[in-house]
Amino acid sequence: MNEAKQKEPITSLWDDAAAAAMSEPELLLYRSNLLGSDLRITNFGGGNTSAKVMMEDPLNGEAVEVLWVKGSGGDLGSIKLDGFSTLYMDKLNALKHRYRGLEHEDEMVAYLPFCTFNLNPRAASIDTPLHAYINRKHVDHMHPDSCIAIAACENSKELTAKIFEGELGWLPWQRPGYDLGLKLEAVSKARPQLKGIILEGHGLFTWGDTAKSCYETTLAIIKRAEEWLAANVKQPVFGGAGVAPLPAAERSALAARLMPLLRGKISKDEFKLGHFDDSDAVLEFVCSKDLQPLAALGTSCPDHFLRTKIRPFVIEFDPAKPDLDAVIAGLDAGLEQYRADYRAYHERCKRANSPAVRDANPIIYLIPGVGMLSFAKDKATARIAGEFYVNAINVMRGANGVDTYVGLPEQEAFDIEYWLLEEAKLQRMPKPKSLAGRIALVTGGAGGIGQAVARQLLREGACVVLTDIDGEALAEAHKSLSKVAGKDNVASIVANITSEESVDAVLDEAALRFGGVDLLISNAGIASSAPLDETTLEIWNRNQDILVTGYFLVSRAAFRVMKQQKLGGSMVFVASKNGLVASGGASAYCTAKAAEIHLARCIALEGAPHGIRVNVVNPDAVIRGSRIWDGKWKEERAASNKIGADDIETFYRERSMLKLSVLPEDIAEAVYFLASDKAGKSTGNIINVDAGNAAAFTR
Repeated sequence: MNEAKQKEPITSLWDDAAAAAMSEPELLLYRSNLLGSDLRITNFGGGNTSAKVMMEDPLNGEAVEVLWVKGSGGDLGSIKLDGFSTLYMDKLNALKHRYRGLEHEDEMVAYLPFCTFNLNPRAASIDTPLHAYINRKHVDHMHPDSCIAIAACENSKELTAKIFEGELGWLPWQRPGYDLGLKLEAVSKARPQLKGIILEGHGLFTWGDTAKSCYETTLAIIKRAEEWLAANVKQPVFGGAGVAPLPAAERSALAARLMPLLRGKISKDEFKLGHFDDSDAVLEFVCSKDLQPLAALGTSCPDHFLRTKIRPFVIEFDPAKPDLDAVIAGLDAGLEQYRADYRAYHERCKRANSPAVRDANPIIYLIPGVGMLSFAKDKATARIAGEFYVNAINVMRGANGVDTYVGLPEQEAFDIEYWLLEEAKLQRMPKPKSLAGRIALVTGGAGGIGQAVARQLLREGACVVLTDIDGEALAEAHKSLSKVAGKDNVASIVANITSEESVDAVLDEAALRFGGVDLLISNAGIASSAPLDETTLEIWNRNQDILVTGYFLVSRAAFRVMKQQKLGGSMVFVASKNGLVASGGASAYCTAKAAEIHLARCIALEGAPHGIRVNVVNPDAVIRGSRIWDGKWKEERAASNKIGADDIETFYRERSMLKLSVLPEDIAEAVYFLASDKAGKSTGNIINVDAGNAAAFTR
């Protein structure tokens, strides 16, 4: 959410006309989507909604009460009806007789499938009892920063009573589960006048008799909390400013240099992807006097620290005397200390049946005067982790402004992070795709081959940075590919690969957007055809500039980043059959392509000690979807072969040994193979994708 939106008041978006035609489950969905569309109300993937609905039992046709509640996983902003679990209320109530006490409450989760209504395959979440037993038809459980700020205050109970004047109840911190559901039931029955409950250190429950009243109560409570916090600030935010932020361009430049280095140090066991945030909220926190002590306290809400770890890593940096070399020199020691502290935390808090310690690297990195970096196994998770820490910053701001912020006790935090039910959820996660966590740079990304390659890499789990000199075509390619893989995983930047400055900007964009680069697909190209005596110096130089100099500049820049990361890497040059086979009337093009192939071999020699592989794909006659065939090249090659322009595809297909047309997707398959670990022991090689041309057989 942009910062301007954050400053707008939260207002009801309920449309009575639209809601009038909806069933109760549809009203629940409508309410959920409205709530989830505003990250000030609840964070991505967080929060739950429910409705108790009378429905016809498919077994006997009788009316029964059914709990519709957000199922395990998913996000309220984008949830559909199939994202809700449905359970018989009479069976949920019968579970009370099975409950053996707090020390056995985890076993109650295994009983939830037996309560399923109408064979619904959506798994019920651990929050199901919290909704089931509240004595109201409609229930919202949200994580608004303002309410968590009150929940995370040292005097949370007293503040809740003061701010809400008896309209909200209060319960002390307790891990979500069956027992907390019973406590919520007891409060909602004993105090029927309540509109909801604040859970200490956690969040907000609100309820109502209709979907609309529940929704509007939720908004009213959040608005009231925001207004009270704003009106009662009694001390400087985060202790006041301690340092001044660097100018925006300097912040970006520092982050772009630092992110590949950090990424390399934390990706030895699993490739990580990064995200950079220097929003106003982040800068206010990282530039404050109380940065170190507040960061050390850790987060409060379980939804926050499950995404961010309980504490961030604060990088020692003085923006008044910026010395990035000193920061880099101290990274190894700082990271090792963080890992040692995290392992010690696991050792102190572990139970007899606790899972083994997980990845001990930080997720959140705070840099005074610069901003915040976040790293995770995929781009969306890295971005969302950063958003959650911004939530935590907002909570600390609100709590410290009116009282004293209190982080969750260490043992309670551990018991959430290493909860056996949470571990079971992690174990059910699908196996990562073959290129998960990899960052690919594709030049010539707006063309047919470039887009086909990008699409293939995205499908295999990579993030892709596209670059092309044609801004309009690049924007269209970006839009198309975002539909395939989501906006988190695609970036684009207009660039001229024959310019050092432009190429550096591309690599900076890859670092800022994702954290570095692992795969370079050099695909930018042109084509020209002319007899030798009609080949101008301009034509010759243009081929050399793009196909030789351009490939050199991009590969040199990517090589430098790969060496910094120390994670190896793979480069694939999309060359041409003409790099191996001379062709009359195309000396400039053929010579440049031959140089391109030899450049790849040279880089393969230098890259091998660093685990950087370099290989070549040689296409031939990729006509459909290829932009180089849209202009004069098609006419020139037709004239050279004494055929009509409309017959060009047929001519090249029949000329091939296999009598097949070569498509952009065919090139993409070969590129993916060479870029991936499937070709992990191949470097300096060439794959011809030309449907067979004996003259191009490599020797």
